[in-house]
Amino acid sequence: MYSKAGRDLGRCYVLVATDDKQGYVWVVDGEIRTIARPKRKNSRHLDYKGEDLETLAVKIAEGKQIFDSEIRSALRSYGKEGR
Repeated sequence: MYSKAGRDLGRCYVLVATDDKQGYVWVVDGEIRTIARPKRKNSRHLDYKGEDLETLAVKIAEGKQIFDSEIRSALRSYGKEGR
């Protein structure tokens, strides 16, 4: 996912949680926004590019612990460090 609005415009994130009732999502990038401090963002301000980081998606869906280093590595492997 890419940010379409705000100070983080163009930055790539991994979605970790949603709040469908209010339309917010929590995203991380493994650097500035870590698992311990996810960013709450309006889902309308994100652009989903259709790429799925398979290993992270499976771990998140299963409720397993993921690490910031895994997120950074996955985003780097797809060339999506942002900005």
